[in-house]
Amino acid sequence: MSAQITQTTSFIGGRHVPSLLTYANIDPATGGQLGDIARAGADEVDRAVQAAARAQQEWKRSSPEQRSRLLIATAAVITANRDDLARIESEDTGKPLTQAYADVDVCARYFEFYGHTIESYYGHAIPLAEDMHVYTRREPFGVTGHIVAWNYPLQLIGRAAATSLATGNCAVAKPADETPRSTVRLAELIHSVGFPAGAFNVVTGLGAEAGAALSAHPGVAHLGFVGSTQTGSAIAHAAADRVVPTVLELGGKSANIVFPDADIDAAIPSLVRSIIQNAGQTCSAGSRLIVHRDIHAEVVEKMAAAMAQVTIGYGLDDPMLGPLISAKQHERVDGFLSEVDSGQIVTGGTRPGELADDLAVGAFITPTIVDSVDPQARIAQEEVFGPVVVTLPFADDDEAVALANGTDYGLVSALWTQNISRAHRLAAEVDAGQIFVNTYGAGGGVELPFGGFKKSGYGREKSIEALDEYTQTKTIAIKL
Repeated sequence: MSAQITQTTSFIGGRHVPSLLTYANIDPATGGQLGDIARAGADEVDRAVQAAARAQQEWKRSSPEQRSRLLIATAAVITANRDDLARIESEDTGKPLTQAYADVDVCARYFEFYGHTIESYYGHAIPLAEDMHVYTRREPFGVTGHIVAWNYPLQLIGRAAATSLATGNCAVAKPADETPRSTVRLAELIHSVGFPAGAFNVVTGLGAEAGAALSAHPGVAHLGFVGSTQTGSAIAHAAADRVVPTVLELGGKSANIVFPDADIDAAIPSLVRSIIQNAGQTCSAGSRLIVHRDIHAEVVEKMAAAMAQVTIGYGLDDPMLGPLISAKQHERVDGFLSEVDSGQIVTGGTRPGELADDLAVGAFITPTIVDSVDPQARIAQEEVFGPVVVTLPFADDDEAVALANGTDYGLVSALWTQNISRAHRLAAEVDAGQIFVNTYGAGGGVELPFGGFKKSGYGREKSIEALDEYTQTKTIAIKL
């Protein structure tokens, strides 16, 4: 059973579980309906947690070799279903097909990476005294819960599921309301390679119902969340009430800082890509362009020219820029632009109806530059989550750092300079979980620890560090 079914259902204990209540899955490009989604609630969540707990009794005793073999098999079956998964992802999110294929490839890479890494993940011996043998074990938490955003469904749930399963946990995932289909398909594929029934479960539905039930369930021993800071705070409160550890990957207002010695022509493609990728609906989107005054006009002019060349259309037609996720998100982005009272909209900020009449009905918006805004303006401080970048001029290094650190967020930043001393010095001064120099992002970045400072969240996903997040240390001391 796959994405062709009329109702996208929960997947619990290795089986599809339909619901009497459903809601519509809306195509963001046309406003039409892609199908129905099962509106699961607390009962289904409880059933999923119980299924995961039963599977975990077997799975926690599995050897690293066994886990490795199944994780690598999952990567292979994801790759074998690459076309199907990419089509689903493109339809649900509206993202261009090329980007959807990249998301499938990164999802497979997570399972491959952790499949190889888990066999080299050990505890430690501690040389306390000659008559003491002290060592540590890394043990799974049990049932892990995962609530993720709609912008990168396969990537986000793939990295969570692969890490959880690799470390001997079993999982229950609640995908975003708008984009559940690829996660359900992934659950089918994970089950098909031989994981215990219930090792990975998916509950579809609304965040206020299924998501809230999962975050509050007493059988969930660890929670991971990707989404807004506001919702992340609520989930952290629910976890704190039960003294459950969490990994939160929240919002961002990431900065590209361009210095006078930067190779501007080499930087422009990355600067544009950092804000139009996934229609700017990325927590690490380069939504603030902090540029030295000496080159500010040149950078803005070249950015605007590059944005004018961006193709816009339906995701399956594979343009450079697809629609926003929903009409609601379009209204949010438009709201930010309508209240701009400092700076100037240099390009974009409109529906692309003049390019193609049929795009006027979808959640499309042209790539936008708002030049020289007040650093304290709402559009410069809050996540827009659309293809909208604001520019902020600076005079010296100290002002550049102050502007970069001048929001509540700290997820990603980039420094564009040929001065390696400046790059090292400012990388230490900018408050962000990842700092890039003369590039922005690094593909899927599976090998790189990812997480934020300040209100961008806490904990780290991706890389070997994520294995520590999904295990707890047990210390054993033996008197010889």
